[in-house]
Amino acid sequence: MVFNMLVFSGCGIDASKNSESEKSAITIGVTPGPHAEIMEEVKKVAAKEGLDIKIVEFSDYIQPNVALSNGEIDANSYQHQPFLDSQIADRGYKIESIAKTVIFPMAVYSKKLKSLSDIPDGAIVSIPNDPTNGGRALLILEKAGLLKLKENAGLSATVADIMENPQHLQIKELEAAQVALSLMDVDFAVINTNYATQAGLVPNRDALFIEDGKSPYANILVVRSEDKDKAVFKKLIKAYQSDEVKQFITDHFQGSGTAAW
Repeated sequence: MVFNMLVFSGCGIDASKNSESEKSAITIGVTPGPHAEIMEEVKKVAAKEGLDIKIVEFSDYIQPNVALSNGEIDANSYQHQPFLDSQIADRGYKIESIAKTVIFPMAVYSKKLKSLSDIPDGAIVSIPNDPTNGGRALLILEKAGLLKLKENAGLSATVADIMENPQHLQIKELEAAQVALSLMDVDFAVINTNYATQAGLVPNRDALFIEDGKSPYANILVVRSEDKDKAVFKKLIKAYQSDEVKQFITDHFQGSGTAAW
């Protein structure tokens, strides 16, 4: 996987700072867009408590967990619990969630269509190709009335679970970061909010159909299991789940993202 990282100096928890009252430093991996924007606000709040956060951006969904597992970063903030669960099952990572952060609803977008009723027979739709976001996209298409899945498909639904496809949709599976970029080549797409906003899309303004607030896909802060009880991460949680960060989420995302705590 190709990934991009911001240049930064230093990495890992600052072991030279033994006193809880002294400044400490951690590196946190995020994806570009909303998660990076929120973490910039968290960084400001954390600084008041003596916690220095260095932010590292990754351009895909796989590398932040690789980097965390390898000890290259101290935490990450970009994924929901179903995605983390699938990554742990597939790769054996010893990492886990320590707190909920924000919910960004997935949505259906198009550069060619004005509404779901405009979708032609045989339309091409692009969705993420990773198991959890792909399943999430299929569940959205089902809720939008565009297809029907097997009754027990659940959160891990795949295209093989499609029972009814009355409009003969052609489903194109792409890496999540590429789905928004495919909009000019397909009829419509189901896109994660962080990549949608990078492409200049606003969920509440541009979506043809949007996931509702009952989604099980709350995003989370993740650390190595061996580190989960460290005091520095209690500071991180306090900073993230602060009134200041909650207000930023409310004001900045205007309904396209909501605090999950």
